[in-house]
Order: sequence, then structure tokens, then C-alpha cells
Amino acid sequence: MPRYILQRVLLVIPMIWVILTLVFIVLRVAPGDPVSAALGGKLNDEALDQRREALGFNDPLIQQYWDYLTSVARLDFGTTFSDNQTVLHVVRDNGGATLSLTLAAFLIALLVGIPLGLVAGRYRDTFPDVAIRIFGILSYAAPIFFVGFLLQAYVAKPLGLPTSGSAGVETVYYMERDGLNRTHILLFDVFLSGNSYYIEDALKHLLLPAVTLGLLICGVFIRLVRVNILQTMQSDYVEAAEARGIAQGRVTRRHAFRNALVPVITVIGLQFALLLGGAVLTESTFNWPGLGQKLVEYINDRDYVAVQGIVTIFAIAVVLISLLVDIVNALIDPRVRY
Repeated sequence: MPRYILQRVLLVIPMIWVILTLVFIVLRVAPGDPVSAALGGKLNDEALDQRREALGFNDPLIQQYWDYLTSVARLDFGTTFSDNQTVLHVVRDNGGATLSLTLAAFLIALLVGIPLGLVAGRYRDTFPDVAIRIFGILSYAAPIFFVGFLLQAYVAKPLGLPTSGSAGVETVYYMERDGLNRTHILLFDVFLSGNSYYIEDALKHLLLPAVTLGLLICGVFIRLVRVNILQTMQSDYVEAAEARGIAQGRVTRRHAFRNALVPVITVIGLQFALLLGGAVLTESTFNWPGLGQKLVEYINDRDYVAVQGIVTIFAIAVVLISLLVDIVNALIDPRVRY
């Protein structure tokens, strides 16, 4: 096991290097001069040239690339030139909202997708199976902003749920006034405060965005669990268990289900990346103050330094999550590490 983990960790290094290189090429070379793109028309030519010189854009491309790699190695992801903040400060102030939304959506996708996939596999080619498969296809195929608008129009008002923001104005004000926003993750901070009103307010604001984003990958889990349950139920050890008189429901829950989860865990890293991409649309739909919405603002401002830094952090996060998934997968299934 230690050797397997070491191999996976060593593979992360070239993966991150390739990602950094692609991000640099796409977001530095493709758009052209980012300073002119963002500030052209606002500053004269002399001021633009001074800004390019200060940011290192007048250096040879290979020097810019080296400076970019060494800066990332020092955890320096640049400074935005639209609002003059370091990218790490932007991530600190807005990343908590994205993290809360992503984790909540992922939890909803697991709690809905895995049991439904288990039921669909257990009752193959029956009405529940057909209904669950149709639901999975629709949840995966429906545009995420369309699902968000439907929930806002037909669910929010009857249930009295808010449709924008991560918390009410009163909650945000008093949390900041009383110095309770210690972790910069509002959902964690309200639970740490112990104030039931703040907790209820934050959860109400989180519910619709999390359901919208969770439905994005719910269908994937349904299909994966169903297919792997069907394959596992045809295994020799399952037939042997049934031959000993063990009820099929118990065989499914106690024996087939665990093996069916191995491919699901493998896909979790990829689905996490999909959730980060979907968070951009979800945050824009619900005016959620996370990194996705901030990224859209920087794209509109053509602040490519900010975009480059945020995309780089997203990419590194996805690689590290994939590494964690590989390790967990190896712990569950010993065949993976041999």
C-alpha cells in the first residue's frame, strides 16, 4: 500500500505540470495581451506599457512561463488588476461558499443517486427500474440553469425558500459585526455560532442551489450503481449465497452493494470536477457569492490574471481530489494496488 501511494503521489507532479502549462497557454497566449484587453480604452499607451512592465508581460514568453511556474510553487497565484487583490485572498473570501455548495450538492447526489441505483438494479425491468432510469436521464440531460429557474419559479415560493445569496442580509451583517466569520466558510461559521436562526437561514439559502447542482450528477450515480449491481448479482459468490438460502435482499445489501460501489468511488473525482464546472452556472443562477460567480465577473472584466489563478487552483484541487479517490479506492478494493 505505501508503494502504491508513493507511485500515485509521484504521478501527480507531471499531471500538475501539464495542467499549469495548458492553463498558461490558453489564458495567457490565446487572448493576446491581457492588460490591453482589460484596460484598453481606460489608460493611455504609456500607462498601459507601465502596467505591462510591472506585471512582467513585456518579458519573453519563456520567462513569463518560468515566472508563472515558480510563483505557483510559492503558492503565489498572482494579483488581479481589476480590483488589485491577490488571487489567494479572492479564494479565501469566496472559496468557502463554493466549497459549501459543492459538498452539499455532492451529498445530495450520493443520498439520492446511490439508493435509487440500488433499487433499480434490485428490481430490474420493472416499473420502479424504468421510472428511476428516466429520472436519471432527465436529471443529467437537463441544463443546470433551466433546473435552477424551475426550482425558483415553482418550488421556492410554496416552500418559502430564498432564491439568491448564501444567507440573508441580517445574518451576514451580524456575523461580521460579532466577528463570527472565523473560517470564511459561512455554513461552518453559523454552526459554530450556535445561533439557530443563522443556521436555519443559511440552510434555507443553500437548499435550492445544492439540489440544482446535485441533480447534475445524480443520474450518473444511478446508472453506475444499477449497472454494477446487475453485474455483481451474476457473480459466483452471490449465487452461492442465494443457494445457501440467504434472502436476495440481504445478499444485495450485504454482499453485492459494496463491490458495486468500487467503480462509483473511482468516478467520484471526475464528478467532482464536473461539479466545479456546474458551480459556475449554479452560482450565477442563484447569485451565490462563490468562486464561480467571481470567475464570471473576472471574465467579463477580462482580468485574465485572475482567471488564470482561479482556474489553476480549481485544476490543482481536482488533481488532489483524484489522488485521494485513488487511495480510498485502493483501501476498499485490494486488487487495485496489486
